[in-house]
Parts: sequence; structure tokens; C-alpha cells
Amino acid sequence: MPAFDLPPADLERHRPDVAEPADFDAFWKRTLEEAAGAGDVLLSAGPVENGLRLTETWDVTFRGFAGDPVRGWFSRPAGTAAGAAEPLPAVVEFAGYGRGRGLPHERLTWVNAGYAHLLMDNRGQGDQYGCGGDTPDPHAGAPGGPGPAARGLLDPHDYHYRRLITDAVRAVDAVRALPGVDASRVAAVGNSQGGGVALAVAGLVPDLAAVLVTAPFLCGIRRALDLTDASPYGEISAYLAVHRGAEEAAHRTLAYVEGISFARRAQAPAHFGVGLRDTVCPPSGAYAAYNRYAELTGGQEEKVLHAYPFNGHEGGDAVHVRRQLDWLEAVLGA
Repeated sequence: MPAFDLPPADLERHRPDVAEPADFDAFWKRTLEEAAGAGDVLLSAGPVENGLRLTETWDVTFRGFAGDPVRGWFSRPAGTAAGAAEPLPAVVEFAGYGRGRGLPHERLTWVNAGYAHLLMDNRGQGDQYGCGGDTPDPHAGAPGGPGPAARGLLDPHDYHYRRLITDAVRAVDAVRALPGVDASRVAAVGNSQGGGVALAVAGLVPDLAAVLVTAPFLCGIRRALDLTDASPYGEISAYLAVHRGAEEAAHRTLAYVEGISFARRAQAPAHFGVGLRDTVCPPSGAYAAYNRYAELTGGQEEKVLHAYPFNGHEGGDAVHVRRQLDWLEAVLGA
């Protein structure tokens, strides 16, 4: 697929206006306060056999949106249990669209680099690829399409991503509550849907230490809906193709999860990656979030973006991961 979005020179200065709801900040403040008021964030954390000699893993359950139990895998390098070593910096990772937490031995890059690692399960997802998930979504009954991108699309209070983003913020609280974690050095990481969620966390958690975002979903949403029919955006378009006249309500809902709005409020040092031939999450969305990153908090935070002109949604793949590793080590001093 040839490049289909803006030319590179235009991407580098792409700073679109965003129609933010007047109550954007109040909406998220209220949502997060309600979640925090449900009780202590950690519900359980117990060791599991993972078949690995160099990594230890715990099955973690924490309170997410509305106090709902959310599952995750928490892993550490073997021999670094609390009390046996200095507290570790932590990486909280958010999985891609349709994927769950899978099995504990699947995601080892960050723990092998020496970090404590929490992989959050995606509520109500996990059935599209990978090895499944373990977190149901008990609030998925509002009008909307069958896929997560369209669930509850007609009302921001009912929308799937209100719940998932809240879970993600609570995941940061959860990893900080786990033993042996340096709460001052926590990074949020994700690709695609996970990248959009990590960016939201950066906008909602003011003391996050770093954020690493690749090919982010939910950035430049209106433009993306005009550019691509690929899922997940295509699921929103498909819903609106049937429910003619619902566009205004849908766009109002989507404005509350717009990644550019979260990016504007972020403060943490940021590392972005984007493939310029990405037809799943068009690159103009990532550039818009990058170019407007931290503009409401001073706009002076360290940020870097790596673009891959001949790559699509896979972006820089393992080459980019190595760049992430080097950058995060420099930022967190791991």
C-alpha cells in the first residue's frame, strides 16, 4: 500500500484544531473519582507457574471502572522480589484491539530489560487474536455495534473506551501498590489500541514518568474515519452506515476519548512511533498528538517521534522496540 495520508512535510507540521467538549476535564475527573472511590485498588496478587526460570509472574486482579475486577499479569526478573533488591521501575503495557492478556510467557521484552511489568487485560476483548482474555465487561449492554469500537457509541457515559481508559489509569495505581515497585518511575506503553490507551493515561496521570506510543488508535478520529475503512475505525463507520442520523451523537462521544486532547494535557516524556503507510491508524493522527503534546502543560517535555516511511501498522517492529528500550533506559535510569 503506498503512502495515502499527508505528505511527510505536512505531517511534521500537522496541528489540527480539536473540538473538545466543554466538560472534558470534569467528565474524566468525575469518572476517575468514582472508580477510586470503589475501594483499595488491589484485589489479589498471587504467584503462578509460568514455565520460565528467569522470570517470576503473579496473577493480579485490581479494581477498574466502577470497581469492576480487571485481570493482569505482573512479572519481574527472577530474584528481584520485594526486600531482595532495590525497587524496580515499572512498565504498564496495554494490549492491542481484540486481544486479551493471553498467557504469562507471551510478553517478556520489558521484564527481560529489567523492569517490573504489568500487562493489563482488555475488558470485554480477547477473542480476535492471541491467547484470550479473562476480564468480562458487565456494562456492555448499551446501544452500539458488536465490536468494542462501537459499544455504547451513542453516549460518552456508556462508551467502551470510557471503561477501558479508566481501567488503564487504575492499572498504574495497581502497579504502584505492588511490592518492590518504584512508584516514581512508572511508564505506560502500548501499540495501536494500546498506544491510544497509553496516551490517554499520560493525559490523566500527571506524575507518570514516561509514555511510549506506537501507531496509536483514537488519534485524529474524525479524519481517520474519512481515510480508512479498516477495523477498528471501520466498525464505527459500519455502525453509522446502518444507524443513519447517529453521526452527531457518535462524534460527541468520540470527542471524550480523542487522543489529541489527552496528548495536550500530558506531562511525561514521550516516545512515538508511526508507519507512514499505516491504513489502520492513519499517521496524521499520531503526528497530531505528537505535535500538540504537552501544549497545555508547558509544551517543554522531552518527546521524540520515529517515522518509518515504508511501513504500515507494524511500524518499526523490532527495530522500533530497540529504540524504545534505549530511550526508556535513558529516561528512567533503569
